[in-house]
Amino acid sequence: QLQLDESGGGLVQPGGSLRLSCAGSGFNLDNYAIGWFRQAPGKEREGVSCISRSGDYTDYADSVKGRFTISRDNAKKTVYLQMNSLKPEDTAVYSCAAVGTRIQGTCPMTVFSYTYGGQGTQVTVSS
Repeated sequence: QLQLDESGGGLVQPGGSLRLSCAGSGFNLDNYAIGWFRQAPGKEREGVSCISRSGDYTDYADSVKGRFTISRDNAKKTVYLQMNSLKPEDTAVYSCAAVGTRIQGTCPMTVFSYTYGGQGTQVTVSS
């Protein structure tokens, strides 16, 4: 059974950093593109970042470019989201999602393109 588990969320002051992890089990992560999404109270879920199967392609929302970095370690079946220079507007529940694909060098940023998703982890940026 394919499962995704997020961790690493928490409370951080503005300007601080967090690293989120998305651990996969029950499947071969090499065959899946992974996306990170977030949803703040009262707002729609938005794409934050995504990474291709082999990690050779990444994409970011304009609001996080230059601050967030996505990476993956397929041997550990884990995808990471390093978040620096956090702002109060980054406060949200962050979740990861996976979609199996044979296509290299790309990943979707829309949540509806993904097949599997985790439960999410809360990130709160506040002083």
